[in-house]
Amino acid sequence: MTEALVLIDLQNDYFPGGTMELDDADGAVEQAALLLQSFREKGLLIFHIQHIAKRPGATFSFPARPAPSFTAPCSRAPVRRRGQAHFPNSFRETTLLEDLRAAGASKLTFAGMTTHMCVDTTVRAAADLGFPCSLAQDGCATRALQFGAERVEADKVQLAYLAGLNGAFASVKPARDLCAAL
Repeated sequence: MTEALVLIDLQNDYFPGGTMELDDADGAVEQAALLLQSFREKGLLIFHIQHIAKRPGATFSFPARPAPSFTAPCSRAPVRRRGQAHFPNSFRETTLLEDLRAAGASKLTFAGMTTHMCVDTTVRAAADLGFPCSLAQDGCATRALQFGAERVEADKVQLAYLAGLNGAFASVKPARDLCAAL
């Protein structure tokens, strides 16, 4: 089984000072960096997905915004693909599925931003496409949400989405455990 790491939307917009700041994005990117390092050391497949807004009036995820510095060396091997997505599902209207299949990926590990949107949607899609999936529970981040008059704090949003993904769609574990299992 050939394992691939898919890093979703590790973009400055989600970090302190960004236009869509997430809770503990810095902590999540540290864990994603551990996965990136482990996958690189083992010569495994790595795919970077960058969300690029194309909707008129979008307020974040512009093409000119650089990614955080830890992904800057992504042009070095063994990164196989740096894709652009315009929707929360990284498979929608992209070549990600074809790229994964062409590279021989048969199992996927995920980390990235935002847990309640792009991470959730992409992991569910990958599972529906038949990939066994893992998700670094500490390698993704979210933010508080509002539903009517109710505010749902970020830690509760994170927990609910991870619980919903765990088991049926992915094996949700800490990044260190995922690295140790490679």
